Amino acid sequence: MLINIAAEQEGITVYTLTRRLGISRRNLIRLKNTAGGIQVNGSPVTVRCVLHTGDTVYLAIEDGEDGTVGNILPGENLPRVLWESEQLIAYDKPPGMPTHPSHGHMTDSLGSAACKLWQERGEPFVFRPVNRLDRDTSGVVLTAKTQHAAWAMSRRLQAGAFSKKYIAVLDGTLEQPEGEIVSWIVRKTDSVIERVVTVEGKESDYALTRYRTFKAEGGRAIVEASPITGRTHQLRVHFAWKGVPILGDDLYGRPSEEIARQALHAYSLTFPNPFDGEREVNVTSPIPDDMRRVSEYLRNFNPLRF
Repeated sequence: MLINIAAEQEGITVYTLTRRLGISRRNLIRLKNTAGGIQVNGSPVTVRCVLHTGDTVYLAIEDGEDGTVGNILPGENLPRVLWESEQLIAYDKPPGMPTHPSHGHMTDSLGSAACKLWQERGEPFVFRPVNRLDRDTSGVVLTAKTQHAAWAMSRRLQAGAFSKKYIAVLDGTLEQPEGEIVSWIVRKTDSVIERVVTVEGKESDYALTRYRTFKAEGGRAIVEASPITGRTHQLRVHFAWKGVPILGDDLYGRPSEEIARQALHAYSLTFPNPFDGEREVNVTSPIPDDMRRVSEYLRNFNPLRF
């Protein structure tokens, strides 16, 4: 079983995670007594290990073995499917929708929407997202249909074989129209969610972002950004650090009257398909209406041109 740790799970221990997943005491003992039975980001750990957003947890237990894992409540609306194969399926996550169910969001997450889809198809369902997006970031989310597919795609994601491209509207313009942003990022002291740029150290993570400006208009920049490393809030932190926060980002910048969330959209995801001879797959998502309303350029943006 593979579990990707979401922002709302920041700071919990592996033990707490297993309890929330409904794993029985018998199976927990079995996991503890199995070599490599509990791993975080590929390294063996104990149940006391503290988890952080973006961690990948492996538990040597089959999905659903305790009858509760993957038991997500179906939502009211069906998700938009962008691409599908026998082993994988990519959804178009709208803004304002959490990727994972959580307290207060038990039926309005992407997981719940996917559950409704599989319920209508009459097939078993376990939600296995390969990549994740913040609640207010829209765009492509790839999920795996089987445990083996989740394992295979997680390995390729961690190896850097994925290419992720975002469109962002910046509250300002960059001095250099294209380039790289390099820093070290750490979780802000006494904050579960917020990250800050810091100096290199034991608790900090190297972060690299590549960007290019598509259009500068009205004191703003429309940029394509690629987080080469996958740090939590990386694009939001990096652009704010450069003095041009993403429009509407009320955590790293300031709220906007024009858009009710950060103007950030994951418009392109490219990855090798291990079930098709590693052939490259590119999935794109159209720019959502709220971002089109704040930029004339984005109203006619066509991802297929890039």
